[in-house]
Amino acid sequence: MSLKQTYREKIQPKLLTDLNLSNIHEVPKVVKVTVNRGLGEAAQNAKALEASIEELANITGQKVVVTRAKKAIAGFKIRQGMPIGVAVTLRGDRMYAFLERLIHLALPRIRDFRGVSDKSFDGRGNYTLGVKEQIIFPEISFDKIDAIRGMDITIVTTARNDEEGRALLREMGMPFRSN
Repeated sequence: MSLKQTYREKIQPKLLTDLNLSNIHEVPKVVKVTVNRGLGEAAQNAKALEASIEELANITGQKVVVTRAKKAIAGFKIRQGMPIGVAVTLRGDRMYAFLERLIHLALPRIRDFRGVSDKSFDGRGNYTLGVKEQIIFPEISFDKIDAIRGMDITIVTTARNDEEGRALLREMGMPFRSN
């Protein structure tokens, strides 16, 4: 059963009662997932940018957007308009497929994994997770990478506060660390 189907059939009704909500539309849901990677070295190394574009496209199954510098910073040798990162925004079925792979395949492959922090919420129910290595994703071949690079994954929800967001992600199977 897919994560989307599980959400509709099991998670939504459970959260409705657990959070004491009166209407099914009040139940928090995941709106989008953004995956981004900042590449400071892209200014000097064009290969790093190309490799990152290819890796994120393989991981997410969607076209990658190159983010560019808004203003020049001489200390970092960056001029305005230079590529400094890559990002992908996932919605709908691709988003659920990515979340399912992240929760059930990628996160358990992290070395010495004890769970993700439950303190990375922003106050409005959105969760951000930093991944140090791209090789935890099964789509990435260890032989084809030129360097180990991390990425940030932000899960945007309709939750009104962190408790609702935490309850939603816990029901979806997010392995939170038990403190």
